Amino acid sequence: MTATTSTNPFAIRTRETLEMLESSGQTKVLQILDSPMDAVVNMIDPDGSTHQRICMCSNNYLGLANHPDVVDAGIEALRTYGAGTASVRFICGTFTPHLTLEKTIAEYIGTQAAYTFVSCWNATEALFPTVCEPGDIIISDELNHACIVDSMRLSAVIKKGVKKGIYKHSDMDSAREVLEKAKNNPEVTGQIWLITDGVFSMEGDIANLPALRKLCDEYNALLVVDDSHAHGVMGKTGRGTHEHYNMFPGGSGFQPENGVVDIFTGTLGKGLGGGAGGFIAASQDLIDLIIQRGRPTLFSNALPVTVAASANAAIRTLINEPQRVQKLRDITAYCRQQIKSETKFEVLESPTAICPIIVGETATAIAMSKKLLAYGIFVIGFGYPVVPEGEARLRIQMSAAHTNKHVDQLVKALKEL
Repeated sequence: MTATTSTNPFAIRTRETLEMLESSGQTKVLQILDSPMDAVVNMIDPDGSTHQRICMCSNNYLGLANHPDVVDAGIEALRTYGAGTASVRFICGTFTPHLTLEKTIAEYIGTQAAYTFVSCWNATEALFPTVCEPGDIIISDELNHACIVDSMRLSAVIKKGVKKGIYKHSDMDSAREVLEKAKNNPEVTGQIWLITDGVFSMEGDIANLPALRKLCDEYNALLVVDDSHAHGVMGKTGRGTHEHYNMFPGGSGFQPENGVVDIFTGTLGKGLGGGAGGFIAASQDLIDLIIQRGRPTLFSNALPVTVAASANAAIRTLINEPQRVQKLRDITAYCRQQIKSETKFEVLESPTAICPIIVGETATAIAMSKKLLAYGIFVIGFGYPVVPEGEARLRIQMSAAHTNKHVDQLVKALKEL
């Protein structure tokens, strides 16, 4: 038996890191909620006191996390199917609600098939190590989500010979340059994969999918989009960035010349109910390959059935109530306009529900976040390593559950700061 002491290398370097974060004001504090996720939440402070605050940092874009139909669907599934799957999908962990949800996702996204995971991170982690082979290359926007970065790294380890390329953020000339190098690289003998976030969560900007589709067609590449922050937000009926660009197959105003997206990854934990879970939506053949070879689904338990049922109810609610998307768009526009006109802060322009205010240093963002709590506003400050050094920000995220009164209280607090 080996005793762990405070003098081992791990303990020493960990303590040094934690002390550095604390002394520089960069320590992240876990905020505790004691209520359902909604526009207003109950928070338990470190001293044990409870306060109501306006939550403006959640991914609950459509206000569906506490929707009665979504909650009731989960409760009914709990009663009918129990608490856990107790198995991976290919053994005995596939339940009827999984198939129902996956059919709904495919209908919603506009693909042949879909398959669920316990998180979008898990889904993305399954994708490239499964579908790539030596000689392939994965080309990524430099600001893509960390799960994409890690999936690319994992692919290179598991499937030795898988290459990677990075292009400058949303720079089509840079993307073409990287694609051209891939085309002329004798070591790239297989498939070219190009992946982008649909909505970039820290910036609030969106990928130029039509231009990327044209580049992919030119270089025989497959286009992959992680649309986690776009589902329920972008497009007339909230189907995602592809609907925003009229690239949703069969959608109103669909323009075939824009093409379609080959593969989607997405989450069920943001606009689509705010619960948990993720998915891949693509061709039936790709999904079948994931089922047969995807390590995260072969070796990890299935999405809880209660979550699957709630997520299905949330997507059905969105399909039946597309006006929620317009309500989100209206309240977000009001928030941007009020911050611009009533405060000295500048909010980054975006067609999304993300309203970032750049403040500079990580410690500044964290300190401002703490001060906002005193004004009844819950907004998190993001700094390094989530965003680059010197680009720390307050990331305000709007929900269809918010009202003009909530925005006015936010603006009043920002003016005080």
